[in-house]
Amino acid sequence: MSNSLLTIDMITRKSLEILENNLVITRNVNRQYDDSFAVEGAKIGSTLRIRLPDRALVTDGAALTVQDDNEQFTTLTVSSQKHIGVNFSSAELTMQLDDFAERVLKPRVSQLASSVDADVATAYKGIANSVGTPGTTPATSLVLLQANQKLNEFATPMSPRYATVNPAANAGLVEGLKGLFNPTGTISRQFKNGMMGEGILGLDEINMSQSIANHTNGDWGTTITVTSTVTTEGQSTLPISFTGSSKTWNVGDVFTIAGVFAVNPQTRQSTGSLQQFTVTAVATGSSTATLNISPALYTAANALATVDSFPQASAVVTMLGSANTGYPQNLVYHKDAISFATADLLLPQGVDMASRQVHNGISLRIVRQYDINNDRMPCRIDVLYGFNAVRPITAVRMWG
Repeated sequence: MSNSLLTIDMITRKSLEILENNLVITRNVNRQYDDSFAVEGAKIGSTLRIRLPDRALVTDGAALTVQDDNEQFTTLTVSSQKHIGVNFSSAELTMQLDDFAERVLKPRVSQLASSVDADVATAYKGIANSVGTPGTTPATSLVLLQANQKLNEFATPMSPRYATVNPAANAGLVEGLKGLFNPTGTISRQFKNGMMGEGILGLDEINMSQSIANHTNGDWGTTITVTSTVTTEGQSTLPISFTGSSKTWNVGDVFTIAGVFAVNPQTRQSTGSLQQFTVTAVATGSSTATLNISPALYTAANALATVDSFPQASAVVTMLGSANTGYPQNLVYHKDAISFATADLLLPQGVDMASRQVHNGISLRIVRQYDINNDRMPCRIDVLYGFNAVRPITAVRMWG
């Protein structure tokens, strides 16, 4: 009995399933499919505005103090289109779907998934909170507990929390944690597949991904200090002075400022730890420069408080890691820390085959056309997407 001919919708659904199954970081971020992107023929550059939780001050006493809404917004831009090409013949369409997927689709679509994951991993640049020792592979329970400590200090919901680490960190953590008292099932999974598994040290999952990004620090100056005292609530720039010429700070560089401590966003009390900042734009200069930073500087008197006091003139700025050095950026994060959205690409007319499918927040398109000049049937598999660390205080970079 001959096999039924595979349809383009069947192939697209199977491709989408393979894509989802091969995502690691992206699988565990917020990827609710947004109807504002569900338009025919979406283009790169479409922007979605995302509302952040309202924050207000608590007032003592019986007298009513009315505060205006203080809702904050961030944007998510659909700025990346990735595709992978594949040829499949009419004869291959007579195969069983699983055989077709294993031989034709899986080798290519898994590469597409890895490329998307690697892109989403660069969301680390917007995350300031950091743990671990740059240059040392994480290999103890302490570094995971410190990551959870950071999340707790910034009032992050307890669940769902995830960790995604590179192969070196995965090997180090499995070895370092093998002696802990764990449920038999967890130990069994570690032994059989070398993965940490689920429900460990307050994390719903610890996963390994080869797509974890490496960050290369800028060529900083030395003896870095704050040039002048900051006095403006909400300021997101920092004037600095330093020794050296033609120095550079890269997007994603992390630093602390002496005497500037982080505050809990709910209580607005100091956490006892220096606030960590990330550089949000490349900065260059000789002896002086201005850094664009995140989070913005709000004191405890403001509803959006991030620090206990403003940076003072001559306060020492300490960069994390060494200049001109690259470090893996493993991630520990709440699901809502990073948002990922896809858009519906145009379904062209007059082609041999075309289909678009949506599942679990991912829209994927496949188009096949006949090339009369070369007598071939080229096919492309596309995804159009955007991502952003929309709630960066609910994520932590675990440096390796």
